[in-house]
Amino acid sequence: MASPAEAPAIPGIATGKIGVWWFLASEIMLFGGLIASYSVFRLGGPGWAEAAHHLSVPLASINTLVLLTSSYTVVRAFVAAERGDVRALRVYLGLTILGGLIFLGIKAVEYTTEIRAGFPPAAGIFWSFYYTMTGLHALHVLAGVVVNSIVLATEGVGAKNPHRVELAGLYWHFVDVVWIFLFPLLYLL
Repeated sequence: MASPAEAPAIPGIATGKIGVWWFLASEIMLFGGLIASYSVFRLGGPGWAEAAHHLSVPLASINTLVLLTSSYTVVRAFVAAERGDVRALRVYLGLTILGGLIFLGIKAVEYTTEIRAGFPPAAGIFWSFYYTMTGLHALHVLAGVVVNSIVLATEGVGAKNPHRVELAGLYWHFVDVVWIFLFPLLYLL
């Protein structure tokens, strides 16, 4: 019989998963507020399309592909963990982490290019929103890289307890979904 500390809060759902979902709900509120504010300001003011025209759609498209691919690799890592396949778990978590690092590297190139072109955060309301939204997202990607690195460093535990890989994967998918909203809002509209 499980001790009260180990018992699921809701029958059939592990406590850790409930905690991650609560955390993600709070993050949805954060990004939802930013996206709603951005939308209201964009609808109410001129000049947004001109500012957005300076963004690199090709680099953002590559970043989108990188994040979507890393979502696939984190799913494969979970499957490997469920099978107890430590080698595959290492490979797929490593690829997920690499995807996050590539995303951050491309974002750094974008920021450097925009700032050198004369578009720092203070260049206008669009740029303030752009750097705030993508910067906050980049911090979340960095957090995902750290979490997945911790799971990778303890991959034997992940293979014995796939639940840890699943929780890291839930967070990673959230990061990807946020980007799926930011990409069209900032780069395509």
